[in-house]
Amino acid sequence: MAWDTEGTRRRLKDAATAEFAERGREGTTMSRIAARAGINKERLYSYFGDKQALWDLVLAEQLELLAAGVRATGTGLDDVGEFAGATFDHHADHPVLARLLQWEGLDGTGRVAGREGRSRHYREKVERFAAAQRAGTIDDGLDPAHLVFALIALAAWWHTVPQLASMLTGAEPGDPAERAARRAFVVEAARRLAAPRRSPADGPGPGQV
Repeated sequence: MAWDTEGTRRRLKDAATAEFAERGREGTTMSRIAARAGINKERLYSYFGDKQALWDLVLAEQLELLAAGVRATGTGLDDVGEFAGATFDHHADHPVLARLLQWEGLDGTGRVAGREGRSRHYREKVERFAAAQRAGTIDDGLDPAHLVFALIALAAWWHTVPQLASMLTGAEPGDPAERAARRAFVVEAARRLAAPRRSPADGPGPGQV
């Protein structure tokens, strides 16, 4: 019978993703990952190399999903809001990502998986926001890098510390109505954060009286 190589690789990556999300890179072992997948440890090493290489691969795969699902394609306030909303949706649907990023931040060595590619990806977003500032569609008084970071934090923190969100709102994240309310808040807060500042001489802005 032919060996299902791709199926085996996927089972091992899924097991590694779950283990790393639960325990971090240092908190688990290749033996635990192999046992979780129900596959021989030697096959895990032969497919992916050492644990560091497997960690890098798992995190890169999760970040590729994020990049594919969340795109800053416009320069208007509605685009900023939808960027934040899409970020919220992605973290809600892929909760392992926040855990992996937290473990990476707690590593203590300063090592960042795929730093060059990730930095390029985020710099592209910063440049797009800077272009929107030059066009006058969003507030030019904010550092664009700081603004991108704030929007990501605004959207992702609901899923990074769900216990805090539940204590504050009295609702659980699995409640569809609460999820919709949180997303709506993220979108509107992002728009307000990025909105150009108006002087009294400008008169009332949209929706203001």
